Formats: sequence, C-alpha cells, structure tokens
Amino acid sequence: MNQSLKSLNQSSAFRGAFYMVLAGIGFAGLNAITQHVTMVLGLSSTSDAFWQYFIALILSLPLLFRLGIGSMRTDRPGIHFLRIIVSVLGVQAWVAGLANGVQIWQAIALVMTSPFFVTLGAALFLGEQISPHRWISTLVGFTGAMIILSPWSDTFSWYSLMPVLAAILWGASSLMMKKLLVKESSATVTVWLLLLLSPINAGFAVANGFQWPDMTTFAWLLLSGALMVASQFWLAKAYEVADAAYVQPFDDLKLPLNVVMGWLVFGYVPSGYLWLGAIMILAASMFNVTFERRRERNLTANMAA
Repeated sequence: MNQSLKSLNQSSAFRGAFYMVLAGIGFAGLNAITQHVTMVLGLSSTSDAFWQYFIALILSLPLLFRLGIGSMRTDRPGIHFLRIIVSVLGVQAWVAGLANGVQIWQAIALVMTSPFFVTLGAALFLGEQISPHRWISTLVGFTGAMIILSPWSDTFSWYSLMPVLAAILWGASSLMMKKLLVKESSATVTVWLLLLLSPINAGFAVANGFQWPDMTTFAWLLLSGALMVASQFWLAKAYEVADAAYVQPFDDLKLPLNVVMGWLVFGYVPSGYLWLGAIMILAASMFNVTFERRRERNLTANMAA
C-alpha cells in the first residue's frame, strides 16, 4: 500500500464517508427488495418490516455470542429505548406517505432533508462546532432535494410532508445514536436496535393481520435481513469515526443510489428535475469530504511542526 493510499485509509473523514456510502448502497438494495416483496409477492408492509428486523436479529446473534453478553450492558437503556421508539414512529410516517400516493423517489428526496435537522441538532444538543462549509454543503443538498420535490407544482400533496416528519424523527434517532457511541461500540448500538425493533414491529404486524411468507418470499426476506444488519452496522461505524454533522450529508447519496437500483430492478427512471437535484447533492457531498480531508492534513501538519 503506497503512502497516499495509507493516508486516505487512516483519514477519519474518508472512513466516515466510506461507511456512510456503504450504508446507502445497502439501504438502496433493501428498498428494492422491500418493493419487490410487498408489490410483487404480496406481503403486507407491516409483516415485511417484522420479518426483516426479526431475521436481522437472528443473523446478528453470532456477533453477540462472539462479543459476549457483557457487550450488551449499558448505563443508558432509556436512550436506547427512546431511540427505537423515535425510529419506529419515523417508519410509520414514511409508510403513511407512501400509502397515500407519494412517489418513492419523491419520498426519498424529502427524507434527504434529514441532514438539515441533524446538523442543527448536532450544534444544539451535541455541542459540535459546525463550520461554514458544512452548513453550505448541507444547504446545497437540501436545495437539491427541494428542486426534486417541486412543492410549488400541481402534483404536490400534503401527504408529501409525512416523509419530512420521518426525516425529523430519523434525524433525532441519528443524534441519539451519536450520543450513545461516545461510550458504547457500534456493534452494541446495532444489536440493541435490532433487539428492540423486533417486538415493536411484531405488534404492528399482528394489529394489521400477520402474514407468513412462502419459500420464495422468505429467501428475499433472508437477504433483506442480512442487508439490514450490514447497513445498520455501517451507519453506526460512520457516526463512530466522524462527526454527525460531517457524515450526514453523505446520506443524500441515497437518492441517486435508489434511482439506480430502481432502474436496474424495475426499469423505472423518474423525469423532471431529478438529475439537477442529484448533481447538486453529489457536488455538496464531494465538496464536504474534500474540504474535510484538507482540514485534517493541515491539522496534522501543524501538530508535527
């Protein structure tokens, strides 16, 4: 490994961005599988959510056994529980928007407002110093999402605001995760998430008519559960190695990732201003990581001087 590649690998800015992009790819694949299982194979959304997280929990058990039961000990079970409640409410807001005619790519664009709320929350509640370039990159990404949404158009629906509510709730969940990761490992946070989500999702599934999957559906659910575990772990690692306000704009990449996945799986390519907004989002993310790496190099050089 040459020196520049080694330096890149050791950069917390690069590693934080890398883990966030990995998580985005995983969640894009998960979204495609979810649409296939619910729209094509006919599994209800509530049963799909239960099976995804239940299988993810089962798949995470080897990790728990390897780390030992002591790794699950925490001094802040209340924060874990509150984070799961907020996450589940975000899921319900997301589903409510989709159930009332919000296009999937439009809903994703709205959820991309989450960096705005996370950046603000990181400054107010975590005490992180938000530099001007971070505000600029976040606002450019937010503007790109608004261009895609076009709230001034005749097709805009008030149900489109449900994904915004989901963005706020998931942003709050991300901030709580960041707070937990100050003293706890990403593996612990991930397994606690899976452990608490399964019984809550089971309640929603039973209330809406529980469904057992056939063998074909179960195979897809098994893959989605594996993607869930990996993506949640990568997400936690991103927040563990870098500031929340820095890594969050990379979550904006989920829009082009989901568009590509939708095109590959369903052959669907949305029209309108999607590509302009996506370019703005990508440019904002690239600007952010370039500026952050330059800042890290300058800081290292000053310390060595």
